[in-house]
Amino acid sequence: MPVLNNISTLYTCRDDGAQPDIHPINDAAIAWNNGTVEWVGKASDIPATFKSAEVIDAGGNIVIPGLVDCHTHLCFGGWRADEFEMRIQGRSYLEIAKAGGGILSTVKATRAATENELYEKAKNLLEEIISTGVTSIECKSGYGLSVEDELKQLRVYRKLREEFPVHIVSTFLGAHTYPPEYKEDRKAYINLVINEMIPAVAEENLATYCDIFVEESAFSVDEARKIFEAGKEHGLIPKLHADQLSSGGGAELAADIGAVSADHLEQISDEGIRKMADAGVIGVTLPIASLYTQQPYLNCRPLVDAGVEVAVATDFNPGSAPSYDLRLAMMLTCNHGRLTPSEALKGATIYAAKAMGVEKSAGSIEPGKSADFLLLNAPSVNFWLYHHQPKKPEKIFLKGQLLA
Repeated sequence: MPVLNNISTLYTCRDDGAQPDIHPINDAAIAWNNGTVEWVGKASDIPATFKSAEVIDAGGNIVIPGLVDCHTHLCFGGWRADEFEMRIQGRSYLEIAKAGGGILSTVKATRAATENELYEKAKNLLEEIISTGVTSIECKSGYGLSVEDELKQLRVYRKLREEFPVHIVSTFLGAHTYPPEYKEDRKAYINLVINEMIPAVAEENLATYCDIFVEESAFSVDEARKIFEAGKEHGLIPKLHADQLSSGGGAELAADIGAVSADHLEQISDEGIRKMADAGVIGVTLPIASLYTQQPYLNCRPLVDAGVEVAVATDFNPGSAPSYDLRLAMMLTCNHGRLTPSEALKGATIYAAKAMGVEKSAGSIEPGKSADFLLLNAPSVNFWLYHHQPKKPEKIFLKGQLLA
């Protein structure tokens, strides 16, 4: 039963309170047993039960919960470095997609890869992601767009979940865009998603969530509603890409259908903000996508002020957000999304955990939860995000184990 002490400040990031409330404890200690937190508080108040426990010295570092990335597209074939240059030269996201690039180019590469090839690539990426301090991660399909190729991606996530200690949640994103073979028959593809993909995913228990890209270039609100209803009948919880490139009613749909989160939201309407707040839908900001696509960033301030809990994620994917640096996403959320460092930290811990449904076991440091936490060589969270540098945490504990 180890005890971590000599913590300068422990930021517990409990769910209670508002977005800025990260519940710091100075001169703190943490005790855990079998991977679960047993006690948290000031070191001077540690119960007698833990007086003879193994002591681990935090070295005066600050401690935060393990980071939670609640929106990634981890499994994919190929990369899309050519689009990076195209965007620099002024080509828009939609222009690149209409020219055969974008999502469909990754679909082609993913379909061509074997399940084992996809696993090896995703495994290597996941190892790097964990080393940055991410201890919980949501992973989407969406680059197969056929029954077998969607299942192939989700099976990769199942294997990763079996072999890695990190908390992994899988999301079915068959309605990411229309594959080329259904370009002229949208109804037939929607029927494929509803009648074949969703039942197959549910039968193998491969996903917790059903996600849809609701956008002018992808799926309409009415199309998404039909797919979500089918997903709910098979036990898949809705979440969606909404209002990224245009204000198309995605946020309103998220509230109407009981989605756990609506992600992107750069073009969200005032009505969408109000409805999400009333329905308790988590808003997920993805600033790395704005950085790479050179699109406007989501101003998170109106959402937070209206009572929407805002999570921060990377949107890691090979095209519009080819970086898994969650700390970078947090810094961008401060500089462009107008959240304070405390608000961004809560967004990348407990609120992100709520957006992927793991808030009962992860996302904060409190008794009964997984002992996932990071030691950071910084005087405060403010300084850690202000002085952005390519430096990994001093130490990472995942399920109570110190990672090498």
